[in-house]
Amino acid sequence: MSEGLKKSSSNGFEKALKTEEQQAKINEVRRLVGILPEKLSIYCSDASISRHLRARNWNVKKATKVLKETLKWRAEYKPEEIRWEEVAREAETGKIYRSNYVDKHGRTVLVMRPSCQNTKSTKGQIRYLVYCMENAILSLPPDQEQMVWLIDFHGFNLSHISLKVTKETAHVLQDHYPERLGLAILYNPPKFFEPFWTVAKAFLEPKTYKKVKFVYSDELNTMKIMEDLFDMDQLESSFGGKDCSGFDIIKYAERMKEDDKKMPLFWTRGMTPAVPQPALTSAASLNLSTDSHSDASETDETDSSQLRGVDSETVSPDGNAPVTEHSSKVSENIHPDEAITHDDHAHA
Repeated sequence: MSEGLKKSSSNGFEKALKTEEQQAKINEVRRLVGILPEKLSIYCSDASISRHLRARNWNVKKATKVLKETLKWRAEYKPEEIRWEEVAREAETGKIYRSNYVDKHGRTVLVMRPSCQNTKSTKGQIRYLVYCMENAILSLPPDQEQMVWLIDFHGFNLSHISLKVTKETAHVLQDHYPERLGLAILYNPPKFFEPFWTVAKAFLEPKTYKKVKFVYSDELNTMKIMEDLFDMDQLESSFGGKDCSGFDIIKYAERMKEDDKKMPLFWTRGMTPAVPQPALTSAASLNLSTDSHSDASETDETDSSQLRGVDSETVSPDGNAPVTEHSSKVSENIHPDEAITHDDHAHA
């Protein structure tokens, strides 16, 4: 990395830090977090910690605080242990699914269809979203840690709008899956969606909603976004592509069950702790206090205290390793030289 400003495809110009300075901050965060059980230790790969730091403009105190909160959440929620059978009911209509194609950068693509909502349980909907994020991160290639969202508004109406779900979605993704979202495309949103979007933006960080692009099938200038990003032969016809196969729940269930088998490997492979790892019985057994005086008094000359990020920028498992923030499970291949390249299944 150069010593000047680093150009990021998602963040624009970030705070300039030399490679050794970045590593020093990563090491400091790891020191502040302390010794962790195996799975949480895997989550705290260099790639994952780096995502948390980037989301807070390399502010160690803020990154450590949010990372500790995510570690507590992962210890209690156990996103990597969610399996298809548990969320299959939520998936029946194809309201969220991982596509069988990637964009031209090799990024995992999550398709979302709000009009296909089939349940009323916010808890169930969020759990399925987390499952999809973990799976997406698990599927990311080693050189990618972000994903693309394709949101299809066909059939969408006012009854599909829920500020409660939107707020909870933004909280989970921005707090627990930082730097996981590369781009979100809203395809053919209706006019009445605009006021809702204005309200929804209040739940998102500026870096996040700047990643959101509006695309309309009858506007050639916006459709160029699709042509530049995807192979149109592989892209679904509902997004202007040539693939007319559509969503098949039976085939999708088979894919997810196969992916479920890979998840345990992601959380054990490549891990050889240098010191004995404490047994994890509950989040309460972790020394992850986020109320330290230093955190409370820390000020950031570049960020507001509200910076939370999926990406610092994500819309809605972390690393490079599944690149998932993460996706938390959502993705990531494990590289022995990084302990976990998709690192964190911290998995935006």
